[in-house]
Amino acid sequence: MTRENYLLWENYMQSCMEDSAHDKEHVYRVLYTALDIARTEREVDYDVLICACLLHDVGRKEQFLNPKLCHAREGARKACEFLMENHFAEDFIVHVRDCIITHRFRSDAPPQSLEAKILFDADKIDVTGAIGIARTLLYKGQVSEPLYSLRSDGQVSDGTDDDRESFFHEYKFKLEGIYDSFYTKRGKEIAEGRRAAAAGFYQNLLRETGEAYREGRALLGDCYEENNAF
Repeated sequence: MTRENYLLWENYMQSCMEDSAHDKEHVYRVLYTALDIARTEREVDYDVLICACLLHDVGRKEQFLNPKLCHAREGARKACEFLMENHFAEDFIVHVRDCIITHRFRSDAPPQSLEAKILFDADKIDVTGAIGIARTLLYKGQVSEPLYSLRSDGQVSDGTDDDRESFFHEYKFKLEGIYDSFYTKRGKEIAEGRRAAAAGFYQNLLRETGEAYREGRALLGDCYEENNAF
């Protein structure tokens, strides 16, 4: 990889990143984590890996403006167009495209190449631990979704049976189970080292919000002549 190519990819990435939860710093963390994973693997194509890491989220703006779009597919399309305009080899472009299009967490398009698996793991690691919690909260605020929902009895739901989006719902349906989804040994090690931080935050937040509702509603009821008013 030449420095000229790196700066070309980096500058294009920076021109596309506007989402606070998927900003350029997220991209750099993914890149650095991918390099950490790559040094434990054999025969990694570093040019493909670095390019794919830098460009993996360039389709985020399109998905944010139209949630029906898939940012991985949009990003793969944009990356292909950009790399073609800059006269990169076809096999290089196809490899980068395949890495980007399969980096999103879904079962219908699993990563195939080693570079794609490393990108997948590095991107998912940035959803684990404390950084994953922080990024999820940033995103939920950006799209105006709440921390939690209330059950039919007026108490805080832990997210398991929610029928609407919230931070607790996201934790139960994505963040909590992501630790079993990694392809590389090093990726699993990094993620596992972060698991307790995320679980601890969720449990503490669930406890604190639950206590506020349980105790607060009882105290509010005491303020009325009929204690069963609430």
